[in-house]
Amino acid sequence: MLRTAVRNLFAHKARLMMTVLAVLLGVAFVSGTLVFSDTVGNALKNASAKNLDDVAVSVVAEPGPPKPDGLRTTTLTDKVAERVRAVPGVRTVRADIDGDAVLAAKDGKPVGDAWQNRAANYQPGPDGKDSRYPLVAGRGPAGAGELAMAEATARKAGYRIGDTVRFATNGPVLTKKLVGLVATDDPKVTAGGSLVLLDTATAQRLYLHPGQYDELVVASAPGTDEAALTREIRAAVPGEGAQVTSGTALAEEQSRMLADQNTALTSTLLTFAGIALFVGVFIIANTFTMLISQRRREIALLRAVGASRRQVVRSVLVEATLLGVVASAVGLGLGVGIALGIRAVLNANDAGLPDGPLVISPTAVLASLATGTVVTVLAAWLPSRRAAKIAPVEALSTVDTQPAPRSLVVRNVFGAVIGGIGVAVMFWASTLKSTDDLPIAMLGSALTMIGVIVLAPLLSRPLVLLTGAVTGRLFGTVGKIAKENALRNPRRTAATGSALMIGLTLITGMAVVGNSAESAIDRMTATQLTAEYQISTSNFSGLDPKLSAKAAQVPGVTAVAPIRNSSFLLGHEGVTFNGTDPRTIGKVTALKVTEGSLGAVHGEAIALSRTTADKAGLTAGRTVEVDLPDQKKHRLTIAAVYEDNQIAGDSLADLPLVATDDPVFVKDDALLVKTAHGTSEATAAKLRAAFGDNPLVKVQNHEEMRRETAGPIGMMVNMVYGLLGMAVIIAVVGVINTLAMSVFERTREIGMLRAIGLARAGIKQMVRLESVVISLFGAVLGIGVGLFLSWAGGSMLSSSWSLYETQLPWGRLALFVAIALAVGLLAAAWPARRAAKLNMLEAIGSQ
Repeated sequence: MLRTAVRNLFAHKARLMMTVLAVLLGVAFVSGTLVFSDTVGNALKNASAKNLDDVAVSVVAEPGPPKPDGLRTTTLTDKVAERVRAVPGVRTVRADIDGDAVLAAKDGKPVGDAWQNRAANYQPGPDGKDSRYPLVAGRGPAGAGELAMAEATARKAGYRIGDTVRFATNGPVLTKKLVGLVATDDPKVTAGGSLVLLDTATAQRLYLHPGQYDELVVASAPGTDEAALTREIRAAVPGEGAQVTSGTALAEEQSRMLADQNTALTSTLLTFAGIALFVGVFIIANTFTMLISQRRREIALLRAVGASRRQVVRSVLVEATLLGVVASAVGLGLGVGIALGIRAVLNANDAGLPDGPLVISPTAVLASLATGTVVTVLAAWLPSRRAAKIAPVEALSTVDTQPAPRSLVVRNVFGAVIGGIGVAVMFWASTLKSTDDLPIAMLGSALTMIGVIVLAPLLSRPLVLLTGAVTGRLFGTVGKIAKENALRNPRRTAATGSALMIGLTLITGMAVVGNSAESAIDRMTATQLTAEYQISTSNFSGLDPKLSAKAAQVPGVTAVAPIRNSSFLLGHEGVTFNGTDPRTIGKVTALKVTEGSLGAVHGEAIALSRTTADKAGLTAGRTVEVDLPDQKKHRLTIAAVYEDNQIAGDSLADLPLVATDDPVFVKDDALLVKTAHGTSEATAAKLRAAFGDNPLVKVQNHEEMRRETAGPIGMMVNMVYGLLGMAVIIAVVGVINTLAMSVFERTREIGMLRAIGLARAGIKQMVRLESVVISLFGAVLGIGVGLFLSWAGGSMLSSSWSLYETQLPWGRLALFVAIALAVGLLAAAWPARRAAKLNMLEAIGSQ
């Protein structure tokens, strides 16, 4: 029986290659993800270890309350540093200062990501160099008017040594001369950020206070006990305001953080790999079902000469195991290439993953081989059971006697129950008003998809009849034969179409949600924001309240409304609390007041949105006692109620009410600016000039705000398109496999069609139309399920995002249908050619 299984495996090499391809693509995704994770994890760990190579103890300051000048203050002073240097076993102490600095490139635009724009102090040793930042060119900064920067930062910004560099911290624009370029493997810089190096005194003046530091990094003398040194240094520094950690503990903590970050990305990629394998299951099961149907006489002969049912099952499972092992081994090799490709793509998008050797761990190898083999064997288990039920007497029947169609009643009932529960859960999820209930929607989606997959044979008949009616009308007899071929075996058609359906369901769902979110953003800027510009800071540090007066003085500006964000509890509900100028907010937003008047919003009087007021049971004229951000109780009067507005938020108040105890630290989050003549580059330039052309300040019109807000959504949708494309490719392989084996199964039938006058071109057209009908069945089912799931799941967003409405991307849906047609035509190319080449007489006489 083992020899029989091996012989069957290699009897049809083309069939073997197609089935192997269906398995290896899914396995390649799994192995590629695991190899990528191990490789990047090892590179990050090595980079982290290198940065901590000479760190025996780290003393990190806990920032104290800011001083009136707005600078941070720490307990790590020159005196503390001297006490640490005096501890026995200490070789050197490096006193570090960290801050943020946003650079203006040569063209005036900000450089890098706001969260990754670093500034630090350059600390030259006896040789005049800082070992952390090896010089590439020039020298380190030696005075208040000089700076150095990372070579990558200078290249991105267009600066050369000797140039005057403009940058900002949290205040006005500063200018300094570039005197040196350094190399760094700081992940923030390699991931697209920037690095500026200042002399220590200047860094203290900009970020801390003279004689203060953010961290003391201790290197120990050879032979020093790290644990003992950590205890002695802990005793030497202030008991409060500083955290002392050994180098070993710091390395372990960083390793855990890196592992957590890596795990999140790995889990995401493995999810899509699982989808690819799930799609592969249908193809493998379909392939083995057809193989067993075609080998019924052979299996019956084996049973007649003494093979037991258990041996037949084992024979099929051995065949599946060999297939799975071969496919998994090839998939493992392909996965290594995918791992390198993933890293290259992410780095091309400024991920900044460090270089390192390729890591292929035993876990990745074993997991890939086991996954592919187990999936293949499980997919072949039901077909093997059907093979064992073939009676020996069937050896006496003719080869083209097909098994009687089995009833679908049990399957349909089972699918209806699962699908019904899934649909009910999704309808329930559509009524929920919190994204915290997302797991419920995910469960409902999974149950709905499983139910549809189980019901696919039942659903295939009406859908294939519908598409077949079109092909019959357009292509006559050939189109009708193609429809009948697709209807002949609903299980096979369903399994083939389901592979395409799964990919299109997920792609359609993401497309609808992404399009709906982008439409909501467009409606917000078009209908709720009448201001032409929004001014804010790229690092979210806030704007000096005095700047609103500067913006108001720009020629052409007719109104400026500052927005100062905060929040408070109203009953048990958290609400956004926006401070603004009640006299101008109505000019920059499309506020519709339904009760009271915005003119009455001043002092302890506020305005509420309609939803917030209804939830709290409040109306204009009522009072309510709440705790505001100044940590004091206030008795507020509801002066007005307005229709929900995303820009205004849940509530509006006069600016002084949304403040802290110390006015020095009050910042406005944004300025909304209305102009007399709309938007223009000249007006934007005037606004930027009013703020000193500060690279920290963003002046955005509607389109720029939309792009910034919708950017992450579009990126996520495009990433999902790329990843789920793998499932569509596997579905193409499934259609090819099914058609190729179907042609073999219908050899005599095709010969008869040729004998009664159907030309080779007609045979090709028949196979192509059958493929198109199956592909369109999968597309209609996938797009339909995707639309339903995206509508039900998207409804959950409406509570937190009132403008969100399901908007269908008709262009993309049409594209998906076109892709399904292309899949059908592409998949039919080889089987159609093979069918047309069959010799008429040999086909009729096949046994």
